[in-house]
Amino acid sequence: MSGNKFQEMSTTAKGEERAFVDFKEWKNLWFNTGTLCNLECVNCYIESSPKNDELSYITLDDVTPYLSEIKDNNWDIQTIGFTGGEPFLNPNMISILEAVLSQGFNALVLTNAVNVIKRLENKLLDLNSRFGEKLKLRVSLDHYTQDVHEKERGQNTFEKSLTSMKWLHDTGFSLSVAGRSLIGEEANKAQEGYQNLLNEYGIELDLQDDKLVVFPEMKTEKDVPEITTACWDILSKRPEDQMCSTERMIVKKKGSDKAVVQPCTLLAYDKQFEMGQTLKDSMDKVYLNHRFCAEFCVLGGASCSSTN
Repeated sequence: MSGNKFQEMSTTAKGEERAFVDFKEWKNLWFNTGTLCNLECVNCYIESSPKNDELSYITLDDVTPYLSEIKDNNWDIQTIGFTGGEPFLNPNMISILEAVLSQGFNALVLTNAVNVIKRLENKLLDLNSRFGEKLKLRVSLDHYTQDVHEKERGQNTFEKSLTSMKWLHDTGFSLSVAGRSLIGEEANKAQEGYQNLLNEYGIELDLQDDKLVVFPEMKTEKDVPEITTACWDILSKRPEDQMCSTERMIVKKKGSDKAVVQPCTLLAYDKQFEMGQTLKDSMDKVYLNHRFCAEFCVLGGASCSSTN
């Protein structure tokens, strides 16, 4: 990839006006719970692993001010989402979910469901008994075949994730699946494959009911174009359909006392995308000055914002 791409915030390497997305309205707010993870996946965009602690575990004290800011401003935020790393490794996760749910928000947790669910069964059952459909779990299955999934996530992860999903389903949790589309694989084939897999395990989710989110592959070695303002019409895309028009993510970087707001779930480390410490500070335009903006969102047509 050309070394001078994605350098200037408002101008591309060719000197054209870089595309940007104005903030439109609040829909979802994300928290990165920390980059530590029990797995080390090959294509993890945030490079989570058992050793990567570049994003610290968030605490209840980090989360509470943002919940208060939402309430104080009467913003209609639909869902508070949690991603990582593996959120359920964070020792504060249950108390954070308790606070979010008790204040009337929906909560969505993205989890690999490998071992972590088992140790929290009783606490999760308690939350589910009190808040029901307001607590949603999205389990990552990188493919509907064990071979492809475990090339990404490691040996002995496929069966463990499905076993946890089966328990969550049987005990009445609101579930969905996050998959990954292989290059050249048609969407309907992927959906059929996932549906057959869940049926085989007795997990009765109708994936036609928005219970499956399939993300495009993100190949870091691939050369991707910069998105200019002219690209919206060329690609028949709209800036208001990008996830940074309606959502933000909170991260707490290693060594920092305070959390900061970033445009989305993908751009956790890049300091140029820090938008202040309050949600109100972050309600500004976002220039698409990152390869993920092009590869994942605009060209890939993906969004983390599905909240089922």
